[in-house]
This record gives sequence, structure tokens and C-alpha cells, in this order.
Amino acid sequence: MVWWLSRPVRKGQQPPWAVPDGLWARIEPLLPVVARRADHPGRRRLDDRKVLCGILFVLYTGIPWEFLPQELGFGSGMTCWRRLRDWHQAGVWQQLHEQLLAELNAAGALDWSRAVIDSSHVRALKGGPKQGRARSIVPGRVRSTT
Repeated sequence: MVWWLSRPVRKGQQPPWAVPDGLWARIEPLLPVVARRADHPGRRRLDDRKVLCGILFVLYTGIPWEFLPQELGFGSGMTCWRRLRDWHQAGVWQQLHEQLLAELNAAGALDWSRAVIDSSHVRALKGGPKQGRARSIVPGRVRSTT
């Protein structure tokens, strides 16, 4: 058996890649609407919720996109990857993050005194004020060691 299917999911508990209705109700309005082409309609687009479950499955299990099993019904790994890229470019995740932060802040559930910020998330400006030369603590020049 494959290792990610052997992880136990407790009775009455959904797998972590299954999107609950409440979360889907928040995400669905943020997703861009893609109109079907009238001249060359092609294959029907896979349901966004199924694709989101596929994205979460890949992120949870750590498998490569191309190894996403078709039998799970999430579409191909490339479909999931493209949809993740498109949603990221459309700002879906940023909007969801801001929406959730606003709700938590309004409910008083955030403790901003414990917030952490570092340069990996906020641009650190280079070349701050120039420092003068450090003053020597010895009275004269030091002999060379080379």
C-alpha cells in the first residue's frame, strides 16, 4: 500500500485534503470565472472544488504533481498545478488571507502583540545610514601579522 493512503484517518474525520463546505463557501466567490469558448468549447472544465482537493492532496502528501493519481477524481496533476498558478495570479490566496485576518481581528481572536515580522516577508532596505570608521582602542598602529 502507498504510504499516504496508510495514514489513519480517524472515524468521523475527513481527510485533510477534503474541503469542508464552510471553507468552500469562502473560497468559491474569490475564484475567477472562466467563460467557455463558443467557437471551440473542447472538454468541459473540471469542477474547481475537485481541483482544490487535488491541490491540497499534493501539498499534504508531498508527491510530485505528475504523480497525482487520476483514480482519485481530482484531475491530472498538471490541471491542478495550472489552476493553482492561475488562482495565485488572480490574487485568490491573498484575498482569502486578508478576509480571514479581518474576521479574526473583528472577533478579537488575534493577539497582535505576538506578531513577528522578518525580512523574508517584508523588504529590507539596503544601505542604511553609513557608519563612520570604527575607532581603534590601541594608541598606535598595530604591527602586521603577515
